[in-house]
Order: sequence, then C-alpha cells, then structure tokens
Amino acid sequence: MLVGATLATVAGAWGATAVQSKPTSSAASGTLVVDRSFEIKTADPQRAFEPTASIVDRGIYDTFFTYKGGDLAHPVPQLVQSWSASKDAKTFVFNLRKNVHFADGTPLTSADAVFSFRRLINLKGNPSFLLDGVTASARGRYTVVLRSTNPATALPSILTNTSLGIVNSKLVRKHGGTSAVGADKSDKAEQWLNSAASRGAGSGPYLLQRYSTTSQITLVPNPRYWGTRKAAFETVVIRNMIAPTQLINIQRGKHEVAIDLSADQAQTIKGNSRLNVRTLPSTWIFWLLANNNPQVSAITSNKRFQQAVRYALDYRSIVNVAGPGAIQAPGIIPSMFLGSLPRKEAIKQNLTKARSELAASGAGNQTITLEYPSDLTINGVPFGSLAQRVQSNLQAAGFKIDLAGSTVGTWLQKYRDGKMAFGLSLWGPDYPDPADYLAFTPGELVGLRAGWPKGSDPTLERLVAKARVTTATKARQTLYRQIQRRLNAVGPFFPLLQPTQVFVSTKDLKNAFFNAQYQVDVTQVSAK
Repeated sequence: MLVGATLATVAGAWGATAVQSKPTSSAASGTLVVDRSFEIKTADPQRAFEPTASIVDRGIYDTFFTYKGGDLAHPVPQLVQSWSASKDAKTFVFNLRKNVHFADGTPLTSADAVFSFRRLINLKGNPSFLLDGVTASARGRYTVVLRSTNPATALPSILTNTSLGIVNSKLVRKHGGTSAVGADKSDKAEQWLNSAASRGAGSGPYLLQRYSTTSQITLVPNPRYWGTRKAAFETVVIRNMIAPTQLINIQRGKHEVAIDLSADQAQTIKGNSRLNVRTLPSTWIFWLLANNNPQVSAITSNKRFQQAVRYALDYRSIVNVAGPGAIQAPGIIPSMFLGSLPRKEAIKQNLTKARSELAASGAGNQTITLEYPSDLTINGVPFGSLAQRVQSNLQAAGFKIDLAGSTVGTWLQKYRDGKMAFGLSLWGPDYPDPADYLAFTPGELVGLRAGWPKGSDPTLERLVAKARVTTATKARQTLYRQIQRRLNAVGPFFPLLQPTQVFVSTKDLKNAFFNAQYQVDVTQVSAK
C-alpha cells in the first residue's frame, strides 16, 4: 500500500505436493553477519511487521508457504503437504506435514496453526490486516480450513509472511499468550517471545539467543530441527548498522551481507573481487495519477489530457533519476511478481501523439499543479527530484506545470481524500501477489482516490471479477496482464519506475539473495 505500510501466485495446481529442501552437506559452522538499519519493534511473529523482524523470524518460525531465493512469483509449500481451494476462492483447505515438531520436541499440529492465525487476528497489530475477513478452524489433527468473506486468491502468498509463522500454542499459552477475542489487551507473551527463554516456540532451523532493537540480534542452530536443510551457521548475527558503516564492513567482512547501501555506494565497490554486488529493481512503484473526477479537475479528468501525459513522458530520463538498477515500470505490478508485464510492453514516449492529444484536450493553455511529498525519499529517490524531471518532460511537450511539494502527512491526507488533481505517488506491496494491485481498478481503494468509481470501465471490471476467483497460476498471469494492459490504455495512472534495491554479499556465501518478503532468507544461506 501507500507510504507508511509494509515494505510483503499460487504454486502449481491446487493440491500439489509439498517441495522438499535439499540437505546441507555439513554441520553448522562459522558466523553469518547481516548488516541492516534496524526498524524492528518486536520479534513476536504475530505482532512483528518490519523488514528486520522478517529476517529474524524467518529463521525461527516456519510458515505454510515460503519462497526459493528471490522468486516472489511462486510460493512453495513449507508446512503444507497439499491444499485445495473452493471454486469461489473463499474456502481453502490445507493438509499439514505430519513430521514437523517444535524445538522442544512438541509435534506441530492444526491446533498450533489455528492458534497462531487467531492470535494474529485478535492482537489487532500491524500485520492483522493480512487475515482480514478470514476465519481459521481445524479439521482433525493435521488439516486447517481458512474461510474468507471475500475471494482470497492471494492466500498462499500471504501465508509466506513471517507474521503468520506458526508458534507452539501450548508453550505460548503457558507464558501468557492467547488467541481469544481481546488478545490485544490480555496477551502477555511478547516479552517472553523476545527472549532466549522462548526456545521451543518455533519449529525453524534457528533459535533466538540474543535480542536487542538497537544493537544486534543473534540466532543459533535448533539441534532438533525437523527439516532436511539444517542450520548452516553456528551463529547468525543481525547487526544494526547505518549504510556508511555497512559499506566499510562488507569490504572487510567474511560470510557477510549488507542490505541498505545506495546505488551510488554500490558503484564504489562494483569492482571488488570479494563481493557480489547486485543492483536490482525494487518492489516499490512510483506513479502519477490524473484525477478522473471532473468536480476535482476538469483538466485532469479529460481523457485526451491523460493520453497526452502518458505519451509525453520521457521514461528513460525519469528512470535515470533513480540510478543504476532501476527500471521503467511496464505496469502497476512490480516486475518480479506473477502477472507483471514484460518490459518490452512498457509505454514509450511519443511526442507527436502527446502534442496532438494535448491540443485535442483544449487544456494546453491551462496550468496544472503537480503535488508530491517534498520530505520523502524512497530507495534513494527523492520525490522532489522526480517531480522536477516529470515537470521538465511535460513542459517539453507543451504542458504548463507548476510544482507543489508538501510534507508527507499533508500530501497523504489530500491524496486519501480523493481531492488531489495531479499527483506523484508510490505503492509498496502489502504482500507479494498481483491481487494487491486490484486496488487500482474502478471502485477500489486507489481507483476511488483517483475519482474512478465502480462502473467506469465495464471491460476492465469484468477482468477484475474473473481475477478475484481464479486460482490457477497460468490463468492468473494471463488475467493480470490483461488488466494492466487495459490500465495502461485507459486508466488515470501512469507507472513510472521501480527504483534500485542494492544487495551485497561476500562471495564466500551460497544462496544469498535479496527477497522482498524476508530481505534475506537466512535459512537458505550457507558457506561455500
């Protein structure tokens, strides 16, 4: 979702068999160091919703589904043996593996999963929205049923989130935890879950040894881990480091990862033979909106004006604002998600067409104000610099554009109220699934903010209705690409760019990849 939210594809056919991990070849040894600028508030999985917490909890708690490497398009089963969905995508049945146990030896059953999901819902914390409208129940010892009031095709992707990590219900209850209504006031397990005393709460390959929200967090191997991919390191240390310090550390480190370097910092170490320096597109999407409501603006609601904007933009120059690794956003769904458009389908500048459409709109002599949050920088991209580049592009095509920057809070309120005529915005995923981007269609959250009510585009809305209940991977990909092509043709949104995500690791590591859901999956990383 928009600023202030998390920075979070059904695998194969329904009912597929769970994927097994390959065993590691040797016992745990050495130390894995992950440098990250901390924003963590808690390691309690049902309360935690920050990127640093996802690194920690990925090691401690198993989830129904996970991802392999940096692939965010295809969730693979972890605790789930097989699953199925109803035709309306409102009821999901998950059959759990029967060989899983927590670190204290207690078997993991459907009761633990139901407790974990209900606790997430009733704690009413930041991640509770992930199961909005969902109820959980057990059908026997190893089957979990999730029922949703609305179609929930994104559930397998949502169930990769570490906030949905399964906890040992008996142990958590013993230490003050509850999944009952009112848990937001009565649950007392957080302090215990943030301590080394909580060993046994999770079923993952690592255990929490040391916890601090300001300095470092330490994980050690779970000697009773049930899976075949055992802990590869004797210690995993997640350290709170600012980017300049990360830059120094990674150049002299061993078995080390740095997550927060800028694109410019990455360029200074590109030639270091000891390092893998990756500059990748981020999951953030920067985009423009032209309000479709004539009561907000007779200019921006003009479809010829919108077409003129679409073809006037010099997308290559806009991407250059973000530096190496950034790409033009072909559509509103990020390039690494299921249903994203191929990059060759991105809109290309056509000044002749832009000038013709602007003339036909009758708005060429009128000034329009572009609004943006002047105090916000995302992945090294200042909104002010991006706004200036957009202004320059549009003015070159004959538009008259003024800029109006304001604080995030002021700008955000006007945008959310649907009163912004022409704005520069961005979206980060709540979860890595294309269903999250149906918000940009008529009558939905972002569509309404852009003055695009239900009934505005029956063709698009028919595609959306079908996408909401389609669960097969290939069919979903086709539908979401059709939706984006329609959005690119007639929508009041103009996708601009995906900024750069830098990820640096020492070359003595295997399987060290950036993953937007987990930042880095410490359970997959091993020493060479």
